[in-house]
Amino acid sequence: MANVWETLLTPFSPRFIVLTICCVVTVLLAAIGIVDHKVIKIVIVPIVIFGALSLLGFRDLLQENHAVLRNYPISAHIRFLLEEIRPEMRQYFFESEKDGMPFSRDTRAVVYQRAKMVLDKRPFGTQENIYAEGYEWMHHSMAPRPHATEQFRITIGGPDCTKPYSASVFNISAMSFGALSPNAVRALNAGAKKGGFAHDTGEGGVSSYHRENGGDIIWEIGSGYFGCRNRADGTFNAEEFARVASDPQIKMVELKVSQGAKPGHGGVLPAAKVSEEISRIRGVAMGEDCISPPYHKAFSTPLQMMAFIAEMRRLSGGKPAGFKLCVGHKWEFLAICKAMLESGIYPDFIVVDGNEGGTGAAPLEFMDHLGMPMREGVNFVHNALVGINARDRIKIGASGKIATAFDIARAMALGADWCNSARGFMFALGCIQSLSCHTDRCPTGVATQDPTRARALYVPLKIDRVHNYHHATLHSLTELIAAAGLEHPQELRPIHFSQRTSTTKVQTFAQLYPALRPGELLEGTEDPRFRDAWQMAQAASFQPVL
Repeated sequence: MANVWETLLTPFSPRFIVLTICCVVTVLLAAIGIVDHKVIKIVIVPIVIFGALSLLGFRDLLQENHAVLRNYPISAHIRFLLEEIRPEMRQYFFESEKDGMPFSRDTRAVVYQRAKMVLDKRPFGTQENIYAEGYEWMHHSMAPRPHATEQFRITIGGPDCTKPYSASVFNISAMSFGALSPNAVRALNAGAKKGGFAHDTGEGGVSSYHRENGGDIIWEIGSGYFGCRNRADGTFNAEEFARVASDPQIKMVELKVSQGAKPGHGGVLPAAKVSEEISRIRGVAMGEDCISPPYHKAFSTPLQMMAFIAEMRRLSGGKPAGFKLCVGHKWEFLAICKAMLESGIYPDFIVVDGNEGGTGAAPLEFMDHLGMPMREGVNFVHNALVGINARDRIKIGASGKIATAFDIARAMALGADWCNSARGFMFALGCIQSLSCHTDRCPTGVATQDPTRARALYVPLKIDRVHNYHHATLHSLTELIAAAGLEHPQELRPIHFSQRTSTTKVQTFAQLYPALRPGELLEGTEDPRFRDAWQMAQAASFQPVL
C-alpha cells in the first residue's frame, strides 16, 4: 500500500515539481484555448513553451546517462548551465588580483597593459602577503647603475658551431601551427621580426605562416620529425632536414626530448583533422592519424643522442644545435653529461622546460604531477654542466610560466642564459585564459583552426602588441638590473634573491640552491643531490646502473 501511495504522490515530490507544473500549465492553457477560440492566439506561445519543457522533462526521466536529470527533470539543467559558465563567473566576479590559475589576474593585466603600451603601474602598495611562506624578492643595491641603453642579448653557439646566433634574453617559446591559428603565428613572427627576438616553431614544423614576415626562427624537431620525416614510416629524413634547415631565416635547430606539461606523453592528431595544409607542412599522409610518439626512433642511448645532435648541426650548415627537455630521472640527464664527455660532442644549448609549462591539452596527472619544476630543473642542469666543466660552452634556456621581468631575472639567477615565454605572448595576442585551447573554440582566435574564429585576430594590430610586450618587459628588466647595481642579467646570481621559508625565517637562493664547484662531478662529489645519480648514470644507456 505504501508503494502505491508513493507512486501516486511522486508528481508532487519537490524533485518533480517543475515537470508537474509544466504539464499542468500546458493542459490548462490548451483547455482554455479549446473552450475560447478568441484567446488561442494569446495562449499558443505559452503552450508551445510549456509543452516543450514538459517533453524535455519526460525525456530527462527516461534517459539513462545522467542520474541527476532522472531525479530532477528540467530543473537539473540549471546545474549544467552553471557548470558551463562557472569559469567565466569566477574570473570576472570572484577572483582577486592575485588569484587565478595558471596566471593571476594581476599578471594577465600587466601583459595586456604592456602590449597596449598603456599605464602598467600599480597604486598604494603591494597586494602580496610579504610575510607569507614562499614570498620571494630581489635584492637592490645602495649604488644602482644607470639603465642599460642596449637590448640584452647573448651569443649561442659553442666551439663546434660555425654560425652562432645573437639572441635576445627573452623569446617566444615553442607553440606549433595547428595548436595556434595562422593569424596567431603570423603576428608572433612579425612581432619577433620587429623586436629582434626569436620565434620557436614548436614540433609542428615550419609553416608558410612562420616564413611570411621573416622573423628569426628556432626550428623544433620532435619525435614525429614533422617537416623532415619519411612519410612511409615516420623516421627522420636527413636530406629533407638539411633542405629546410638551410633557410637563412632558421637560426637554430632544437631537438625536443620532452615537454614540461606532459613529459613522456606522445600525441595524436586524428585523421579527420589532418587537412591538406597540415599534411604538407608536417609531411604526413592525409586520411591517417598524425602520431607523435613518446619516444624518438632516431636514437635510444645518450651516446646516440649526442651523435644525432652533431648530425643536426652538420646538416644545418653549422647552426647552433641543442635540445629541450623537462628533467625527470636525474641519472638520465647525468648520463647525457657522461655521453658528452665520452664522445666529445656537446650541444650548443639546452632548453629546460618546467612542469608548470603550458600546453593545448594534456592528461591531468601529467600536467599536475609529472616532471621537475622549472627552477629546480634549470639549477640542476646548470650545476651538472658546471660539474663537468662544460658550462662555458653550453647556453641554457628556461621556459615555464614566465611572463614578467621578475620571472626572467629569477630564472637567470638560477642558471638560465635566456628565457622563453609562450602564454605571455599569447596574452599579448589577446588570449583571455578561457581554458578552451583543447576545444578548438578559442574566443579570441589564438588557439583554434576555425577560420571564422581565427579572423577575429587582427594581425597588423597584434604585431605591434607582441613587439610592445617584449619591449616593455625588457625595459622593466633593465630597471630591475640597474636597481640591483648590475649591467646585464647574466651577472645575476642566487645571492641576489631571497625566499621566506617560514614566517620567521628567510634564506637566499644561494642557500636554497647550493652550487657545485667547477669539475666537482669529475672529481667525485659528495653532494647528495648528485652523488648517487652520478654513480647510476652511464653514457651507453638511459637505464641506471643499480
